[in-house]
Amino acid sequence: MTTETKSIGVVGAGAWGTALAHIQAVASRRVMLWARESDVCEDIEKNDENTMFLPGVTLNQNINVTNSLSDLHGMDIILIVTPAQFVRATLEGLRHESLDGKPIVICSKGIEIETGKMLSQVLKETIPNAVPAVMTGPCFAREVALGLPTGVTIACEDKDMAAYLADHLGCRNFRPYITDDILGAQIGAAVKNVLAIACGALHGMKLGENAKAALITRGIAEMGRLAKAMGADEKTLMGMCGFGDVMLTCSSMQSRNFSLGVMLGEGRTLEDIMKERKSVTEGVHTAEALRKLAQANAVDMPIADTIYQCLREELSFDKAVEQLLDRPFAKNAA
Repeated sequence: MTTETKSIGVVGAGAWGTALAHIQAVASRRVMLWARESDVCEDIEKNDENTMFLPGVTLNQNINVTNSLSDLHGMDIILIVTPAQFVRATLEGLRHESLDGKPIVICSKGIEIETGKMLSQVLKETIPNAVPAVMTGPCFAREVALGLPTGVTIACEDKDMAAYLADHLGCRNFRPYITDDILGAQIGAAVKNVLAIACGALHGMKLGENAKAALITRGIAEMGRLAKAMGADEKTLMGMCGFGDVMLTCSSMQSRNFSLGVMLGEGRTLEDIMKERKSVTEGVHTAEALRKLAQANAVDMPIADTIYQCLREELSFDKAVEQLLDRPFAKNAA
């Protein structure tokens, strides 16, 4: 790994953005963290802690915080870590000629609902002369911030740039693996959020571990069908950005999507659950965008479609289970 220091701009001071800023600062990189909320900036500056989104974690004192996106124009690498549905507006606010040829790494997971576009496509539209990349994988923000080991996928169509990003964003306990399949990396990251809601619902309904394992397996099959139809490499999904992320997100109450599913499966309403949450639960939004993508690409995604119907309260979770179990036995390979 190269020791040359690069400056890192992080756009978004939620739990994940804060964790990324912290580990980059610990690695002695110059870090500028942009927060929308002025009280978050003040909190980090005064207390070395983001009590709103990542409480209990003492942050590296070398993190610089700002409310102005223009302060990030001089950074060597920029990470976008805002909720998926705000990425376009954020990029439009960030846009500047100084970003020409510069790598901008999408670390948000999801699909833009209004357009059905991947976030790398949104980046190409808003800052066309930047170099789009994606970083995704099985990462709980708190564990990353505490220095516990994890692996991620860094995807960029230019593999040399992917390697450059791996060198300058990787750390001993934050291990990147590269690919040029930027589309496949994003499909895995998006679909797993909806699959995690489904797994959580099974858990909340006490339907057992067998059912969860079967659901995950069939969910990965849906993910693969969509990836193939859209021109991505199905093998990408066997890496950190697909299988790895599914293993994490579909099995732990630390996952906002899984925990949401658990509460829904226990009988609570989506409205009540969301009232209690400060952080965005991306799977709720992704379910709608995923349904549009599946229809546009003529891909059968019964689990994702069922979760969409449940979230819209068009279908109860009890009825959803019946509906999935009543499907004809598959005649193709398991």
